[in-house]
Amino acid sequence: MAPDTDDGGLPPKSFKVGVDVGGTFTDIVLVGPYHKICTKKVLSTPYDPSIAFIDGVRKLCAENAIDLSSIDWLVHGTTIVTNACIEKKGAKVGLITTKGFRDILGMGRGRAPVALDLTWSKPAPLVPRRLRKEVTERIDSRGKVRVALDPREVRAVIRSLKEEEVEAIAVCLINSPLNSKHEKAIEKLLREISPNTPVSISSDVMPMIGEYERTSETVFNAYVVPLVSKYLSQLNKNLKAAGINAPLFIMQSSGGMTTAENASLRPIEIIECGPAGGVVGAAFLARQQGIPNLITFDMGGTTAKASIVENGRYARMKEYEVGGEINQSSRMLKGSGYVVRVPSIDIAEIGAGGGSILRVDTGGALHVGPQSAGASPGPACYDQGGELPTLTDANLVLGYINPTHLCGGEFPLNASKARAVIEEKLAGPLNRDLYAAAFSAHLLANALMMRAIRAVSSERGRDPRKFELYAFGGAGPIHAAGVAVGLGVKTVIVPRISGVFSAYGLLTGNIERHYTRSFLGDWRSADISELNRLRKAMIDDAISTSSVWGGALASTPKIEVTVELQYTGQGSTLAIPLPSHELQVHDIELAADEFQKEHERTYGHQLIGQPIRATELRIAAIVDTEEPFAKNSVPEKRFSVLSKNAVTREAYWGPDHGKIQTPVCTQMNVGPACIFGPVLIDCYDTTIVVPPEATVKSGDNGDIVINLLDRG
Repeated sequence: MAPDTDDGGLPPKSFKVGVDVGGTFTDIVLVGPYHKICTKKVLSTPYDPSIAFIDGVRKLCAENAIDLSSIDWLVHGTTIVTNACIEKKGAKVGLITTKGFRDILGMGRGRAPVALDLTWSKPAPLVPRRLRKEVTERIDSRGKVRVALDPREVRAVIRSLKEEEVEAIAVCLINSPLNSKHEKAIEKLLREISPNTPVSISSDVMPMIGEYERTSETVFNAYVVPLVSKYLSQLNKNLKAAGINAPLFIMQSSGGMTTAENASLRPIEIIECGPAGGVVGAAFLARQQGIPNLITFDMGGTTAKASIVENGRYARMKEYEVGGEINQSSRMLKGSGYVVRVPSIDIAEIGAGGGSILRVDTGGALHVGPQSAGASPGPACYDQGGELPTLTDANLVLGYINPTHLCGGEFPLNASKARAVIEEKLAGPLNRDLYAAAFSAHLLANALMMRAIRAVSSERGRDPRKFELYAFGGAGPIHAAGVAVGLGVKTVIVPRISGVFSAYGLLTGNIERHYTRSFLGDWRSADISELNRLRKAMIDDAISTSSVWGGALASTPKIEVTVELQYTGQGSTLAIPLPSHELQVHDIELAADEFQKEHERTYGHQLIGQPIRATELRIAAIVDTEEPFAKNSVPEKRFSVLSKNAVTREAYWGPDHGKIQTPVCTQMNVGPACIFGPVLIDCYDTTIVVPPEATVKSGDNGDIVINLLDRG
């Protein structure tokens, strides 16, 4: 669709593009100066994600008569970091550490994700033991040098790593957060002896106490630096060759954007950038449209993600794990991956998406994922060589998906192959008919997604029944109503561009940098002068580096300060905001009171009289960007129209309802008057499934609102 011609006085050359590269599809959203949104969905190219990226942008612009040179803002979300860790395709890394700490990377935390699972084994360290080198040095717990570094020994260690042909080097010395002198010296020698080898030092990557965690993070950063740097550098070159000269920004796991140059140096910050985009976009629309509390439900081709938005703000967590399996970046499998302590939006992830492979084990139990058919060969119904049943095949058999094509006809589907593979691989082994087997897979996927949603709601002391479910992603609106019923949620909201919503969300974030430092001790007796000194040093760092945050956009950032607090003896902490001004003694007590309240909200109780302990101070430096039009999805005036002669499709709605000839319509057929289900709303990039005992109507901002009726 071409942009409107009424420009409202806005400049004619100002297009913003968000590109979200997923495991199955690459989603592109273009926002123009006339508040018109153009979208495109193309199959990802896993062997080189930039191909689908640039081809998709080129096709979208050609379809809408937009010159590529008119793009002046480009934001990217990518799974390249996560995939490199999952597939073990990162760099060959060498580690330099303090003598006596060589094995800390292999020891880890000693925690297993599943109790009594004798088949589980700890993920292999990203650096094998022979590539972990020790140097003689010692800095004590107060930051004082006790044993000086010997440059001759360091040179010998560097030469030995060069002989091993390592592709990146990580440096992590004991107590370097208190004094980085020795790490900086090693870095200088590395630049002299091996100038082309990427170096990650812990005092830059994560200057925090916790030797295993800091080593893990520094090694992880070094592991993916060469890959990410090469990818982003090549992408920039390809964009310019295509005539796109816009600055390239990358979404961070925290929900803020960073430059491609910074992402190349600190790829640890962009691990979960794809899922973050959808949550950021949902929070933006929640604020602009007056929706107080949302649970976001993002289901794509490979995974389903859930997060929570309260009062227009998303929650962040300070630590998560990534690696091993597709869903190990989730907090739901602690001990299963590599620890990363960068600020990240609190997202629970399940390996269940449209492309998730369905299987029946030898005991007759049905499983959904986490393995995925991905973009190639894809589900059987894609007719591209896939021979295993997927959730998409099951939903097609149930009649929920258009049986002939996706994306307005751009992707033909083969319904007979979906039926054949579900019959052979599921119905036969389960001894059920075709529809019952497919519906079982659909329900099991719903149950897995409910688990992810509970991880960010009820497990955080929030009742999901008091929230609205905001569903997006190519498969999210297909499963949203069923998931809502299981959780007791009464309202489901589907944005107009739900299938590519994460790409839209990329365009709603601000430019951000996050800084973290350890600050230990009893909170109520904290040294206020030391706290303010540390706070000022971190803010000075933020302001001094803001000039690299996007050229002309860079300005003095606004500062958000938080402290991590816990009761003495606890293992977990809660983030409590602090005022932006210089802290006074009474601010300490106010933060302690807020911690008590938040602890009760989260865990249901307070520990009156128990000392409160601080663990770290965090600074977020934020440069605001121009926000897209708030009511971006408001369509032309609509009327609810379902005529007696409406097109129908046979769909199976479970044993209580069986197969029903179900009306099929488009979003333009849904207006402010309620339509009773069952109804299937076919969109360009998804299908909105409205079950029996539900109603659907359009919202004030062009979205689709499903209300679940009481089933008592």
